[in-house]
Amino acid sequence: MTTHAHTLADPRVATALARMFDAAGRDSETAPRLGTGCPADHDTLTAQQLADAAQDIYMPVSADGGKLLYNLVRATRPAQIVEFGTSYGISTLHLAAAVRDNGTGHVITTEMSHTKAAAARHTFADTGLDDVVTVLEGDALQTLAGLEAPVGFLFLDGWKDLCLPVLQLLEPRLAPGTLVVADDVELPDLATYLAHVRDTTNGYHSVTFPVEDGMEISCRL
Repeated sequence: MTTHAHTLADPRVATALARMFDAAGRDSETAPRLGTGCPADHDTLTAQQLADAAQDIYMPVSADGGKLLYNLVRATRPAQIVEFGTSYGISTLHLAAAVRDNGTGHVITTEMSHTKAAAARHTFADTGLDDVVTVLEGDALQTLAGLEAPVGFLFLDGWKDLCLPVLQLLEPRLAPGTLVVADDVELPDLATYLAHVRDTTNGYHSVTFPVEDGMEISCRL
């Protein structure tokens, strides 16, 4: 069996990421019909309707953001990773690759769009990482409600105005030292989340990492 320096270098994973990043490069052609793509701007649509409308839009983490996630997971070696917002699985592949290389852990990722969840599952199987990933399809506030094991690493990249509710749902599962990462700090709908994690009285020490639209890395105190 051919070995690789790390799983991101596995041709199956590298090919899948290149394909998806290429497709994501065309998001600007399809996204305008959704405006900002945030539920708060579309009061007449349900979250499910928004997810269905955005099923052709990748909305990915950046390439450098993916590498940052990989490194953070490699360094912290969490037993359970939770991701809010699978989309087509670009960020999930980086998380899963880190889990594979750590030799321990599992990724639980959430997605409301059936189309995206199905495509992501297919990609995870094709890359040989499906055994370390569980896709929870549906509303994350419901699918994650029954989570019992501690969350060792949390990545928030779904609808921005839902990042804080998801975080607050999972806060009882966050041990001191747990890292919580949120993508796209420049988007207005993430403001309430950022106010929460940047206030140390809420139990976090937070720093903004300057990659693409910015990632907020918060340590649970």
